[in-house]
Amino acid sequence: MAATAALRSGDTRAQTAAAFPPPPVTARPVDRAAWIAAYRHVRSETERRAAPLSAEDQQVQSMADASPTKWHRAHVTWFFEQFLLREHLPGYAIYDERLHYLFNSYYVAAGPRQPRIQRGMITRPTMAEVSAYRAHVDRAVESLLGQAAESALEAVLPILEIGLYHEQQHQELLLTDILHAFAQNPLGPVYESAWRFPAASGQGGQAQLPRGIAWIGHEGDGFSFDNESPRHEALILPGRIDKALVTNREWLGFMEAGGYAKPELWLSDGWYAGQAEGWEAPGYWRRDGESWATMTLGGIRPVELDAPVTHISYYEADAYARWAGRTLPTEFEWEVAARDGALPDAFGLVWQWTRSAYAAYPGYRPLPGALGEYNGKFMVSQFVLRGSSVATPEGHARLPYRNFFYPHQRWQFTGLRLADAA
Repeated sequence: MAATAALRSGDTRAQTAAAFPPPPVTARPVDRAAWIAAYRHVRSETERRAAPLSAEDQQVQSMADASPTKWHRAHVTWFFEQFLLREHLPGYAIYDERLHYLFNSYYVAAGPRQPRIQRGMITRPTMAEVSAYRAHVDRAVESLLGQAAESALEAVLPILEIGLYHEQQHQELLLTDILHAFAQNPLGPVYESAWRFPAASGQGGQAQLPRGIAWIGHEGDGFSFDNESPRHEALILPGRIDKALVTNREWLGFMEAGGYAKPELWLSDGWYAGQAEGWEAPGYWRRDGESWATMTLGGIRPVELDAPVTHISYYEADAYARWAGRTLPTEFEWEVAARDGALPDAFGLVWQWTRSAYAAYPGYRPLPGALGEYNGKFMVSQFVLRGSSVATPEGHARLPYRNFFYPHQRWQFTGLRLADAA
């Protein structure tokens, strides 16, 4: 099965009339066919992304932060079985109770789990057995959606919806994790030979950020993760935010000015992280004679100078901003500018680091039960990224979406744009 055309071109920004996202959970009467179509659409996208990979590719785990493709395929299936089927489908028979230990991720309330660093050691079940597990759960979910009373669907659909968005998150991780694994291979394996990074809009200049009180966070009836609420007021100080993302060409200027060797530009933890890991360029860059090449999903290629820089940590983004005499925007400044349509490349290229610590919004309450572990317990020691990336599945990106990573991490498609105070 070939990768999707959007994936081959690298352009996930264009929205199509795909079956996802599904209709709002609050829609009445419930459109069961639409929900089943949305479920099939998301599940098949996971398989399309995995299809170019061999059994050996799907087994590898290249670092603690990454997971094998086979594990991703099984984990998102476990999610539906654990949180949806066993609670809401009367008479449902668990496919294999042993798999719950192997494919639970971090849900302590759901029981013990395989240590994260040891996911690559799970050679059994095989790929074929994971496919059978997926098919078993798919049949049960579709049966539940087709047969449940409408009153029962009031509890079922919110869990189904978060499960679909959860699987889309793992679809992005599937690509970034295999890219990291391929980058460790001297042969420079190719995931998709036709893959290209989409072109940026080319718009320059800055958008004004007038002083004022802005509403921040999710509103309306559509889907949101719990960390996007409650909607609240935030003070926006006067300033400006760049319309363009920082490019590889601009990043080379930072490198040629000795940016990686000047401790005065770096946060202390960032300096020691860079020294320990030997950072001298963004992740996956390598010398190619007098020039630089980089590992991509299309294999090793020359660095495209006018493409947005990516695979950089928060520490690197912060150091670059200091070098440029500027700053990173807050997540609130980013949201206000993007809502006003002032950021033409807000979505579909790279996640953009903000200088906002990942913390709870005022009045935040996690979801009840085990699903309350989804976001809330990670609200410490991380930074917020906004937008979406070239690897983000179609239909997944939303304005108030809050991505978050630790400041040293850079295996994701992470980049930056700059801002100025007034």
